[in-house]
Amino acid sequence: MVDWALRPASVMDVEAVAELRAAALRPDLERLGRYDEQRVRQRLRDGFTPAHTWMIEVDGALAGCVALRPAKHTYWLEHFYLDPDLQGRGIGTAVLSRLLEWCDREDAVVRLNVLQGSSARQLYERHGFTAETEDEVDVFMVRHPSSPGDHPAETRPGSRASSLRSPAGAVAPAGPSSSFGLSIDSAGDRFVVAWTACCRSGLL
Repeated sequence: MVDWALRPASVMDVEAVAELRAAALRPDLERLGRYDEQRVRQRLRDGFTPAHTWMIEVDGALAGCVALRPAKHTYWLEHFYLDPDLQGRGIGTAVLSRLLEWCDREDAVVRLNVLQGSSARQLYERHGFTAETEDEVDVFMVRHPSSPGDHPAETRPGSRASSLRSPAGAVAPAGPSSSFGLSIDSAGDRFVVAWTACCRSGLL
């Protein structure tokens, strides 16, 4: 069982996340002939927005990150990176399930892009994403909100996952022993993370 936690990102996390991105994307970027030591880090620095980002921790140490950026009529799942040494242990699946459950409660469309040939595409397809457009480097994918009956058993409301209400009254997904809040103002296209504690889960 892997005990993982989420905490809000801060501006101090940018360099750690830049290094994480370089390590996580290097195999696929090298395969595509696109890896550049400086550019892979600078692109993260240029696009890093702490207010939309969570840091994933395992045993108190940095394990990954994920961002959910609001846009017109949709959310963009971005900067979803996991330490290569921790991949294959179900952490990414558990984190993604929590975020998508929350998006389903908001009846929100979610979009992302993944590198051509990346094994991450299989993870996204298992969670309902389908290819929308693609080019020689990226595949752009979309996921429309699912009904409650479409949730996997481990994340379906009323089963192993619990739900918490944010300060604004929105329902956010959480794992066992969790305590955090998310405040979303979709009409104003504002995304505010209001945490009261870190989110922990023992799900694989």
